[in-house]
Amino acid sequence: MKGTKVFAILIMALPLLFGSCRSSKNVTDLGTKNTLPESVGLNKNLKDLSTKRLSTDFVTSKIKFSAEVGNQTVSLTGNLKMKRNDVIRLQLMAFGFVEAARLEFTKEYVLIMDRINKQYLKVPYSHLDFLRTNGINFHTLQALFWNELFLPGHQQINASMLNEFQSSVDGDNLILQYQKEKLSYKWLLNSEGKEIKMTNIAYSDPINGTTQLNWDYDDFKPFSNSQFPTKNNLRLILPNKQISIQLNMNYLGNDTDWETRTVISGKYREVSIDDILRRFLAL
Repeated sequence: MKGTKVFAILIMALPLLFGSCRSSKNVTDLGTKNTLPESVGLNKNLKDLSTKRLSTDFVTSKIKFSAEVGNQTVSLTGNLKMKRNDVIRLQLMAFGFVEAARLEFTKEYVLIMDRINKQYLKVPYSHLDFLRTNGINFHTLQALFWNELFLPGHQQINASMLNEFQSSVDGDNLILQYQKEKLSYKWLLNSEGKEIKMTNIAYSDPINGTTQLNWDYDDFKPFSNSQFPTKNNLRLILPNKQISIQLNMNYLGNDTDWETRTVISGKYREVSIDDILRRFLAL
């Protein structure tokens, strides 16, 4: 199978993957307590983290993207463009200059464009069962990309919501957890509680087993009056598939000179979610 075909199938399947994975660094095995740590200094840091915001509403960057699906690997460059509470856009380039795929997440819809085969999927989140089941919407994705805490069902989090979380200490790490029925959300923080090192979303199904999304953050750099992670490692495992994704950022900026919505050309053919799943499962 040629790399471009693997790439096209992977991109079309990404909304599914955001809701399904399992990581070798499994924070779901760590115990929890019912209250936050008693340290006054730590509680203050957590409150600061819960309201953490960059001083800009825009984040833009050149990126290096690589993905491994089984024994197939693809590496590309691209661009990441985000506007707070509005849009997250990933543009992936083939050969360094040809846009091969575009992923656009807004509050209203998910858009995945396969530029190679001139086809696209554009649907509301409610049409994607795997995202809805795992409690993932635009605000969840925004928190993941922006390295922020989130609480399912809320557009943003404030310090008073910290009482909703359970916590435990594991060595030099602090674990925060939020449990809702079959869903478990966990965050791995540094000992001071100032930086999110990893986010984990797990869905436990008594029939199909547990699927998880593990998002690791590294190489924090000063940006917009804060520290921002420039290396993102995603680990995803479906019942019969395993996918690893690396998203590294270069030249962080806050460019505002770009259109926040993609206009789809009439040359593109709309495909269904069934088409995407069929292609993905055929890998």
